Amino acid sequence: MKVIKIFFIISVFSTTGVFSQVDTTKLVKYSPAFKFTEGIYLNFDQVRENKPILKSRIVSDVNIRDIDFFEKVLRSKKIIYYDDYGIKQAYEIEKIWGYCRKGTLYIQVEGEFNRIPVVGKICHFVANITVYRDRYYNQYDPYYNYNSTLRPQQPSYELKQFLLDFETGSIMEYDYQTLSVILMRDPDLHEEFINFKKKKRKKLKFLYLRKYNEKHPLYIPIY
Repeated sequence: MKVIKIFFIISVFSTTGVFSQVDTTKLVKYSPAFKFTEGIYLNFDQVRENKPILKSRIVSDVNIRDIDFFEKVLRSKKIIYYDDYGIKQAYEIEKIWGYCRKGTLYIQVEGEFNRIPVVGKICHFVANITVYRDRYYNQYDPYYNYNSTLRPQQPSYELKQFLLDFETGSIMEYDYQTLSVILMRDPDLHEEFINFKKKKRKKLKFLYLRKYNEKHPLYIPIY
């Protein structure tokens, strides 16, 4: 009897140990009501895993309850935080992917953080980018330089639309050619799309982006 009791106790503890190691992660189908985990995402892998650097692990003088916490923290050159092993780390702000505030993702493009309003296997967002254009000299310009036909490039800023491929993390310009390449993953949708004339494809870009996301839903892990 004693042997049986001992064996039973060992079995219970062994089973308990096994269950304690079971991964509690589960995948949830993305919907507009879904909220990503709030924090700073150093890279796109953390976005896919929904595992950012939590606010509680960030070393900062900014109050954690400040509604502008992320904006203020990200004004610095580096973010200081504690990793999973409790070791203090530093990471350059210009290299981080972005952050999540109140469940919404913000992606960094050219030093600015832009909200991603459309999330799915293909995401859509808008960002300001710097554009450089050559300016030609006018022969009647008193500063005309006969040794050169171009003025120094002048920077300007343009609001552009982008796609974020959630399978690869790639950021691409939002145009019908790029969308057509992505739609190749779904032969039926791709065939529908390319059968339209060029002008029609330009108009139907967003419709087919939405069709693709509905047909191929995005699943996000939660813990």
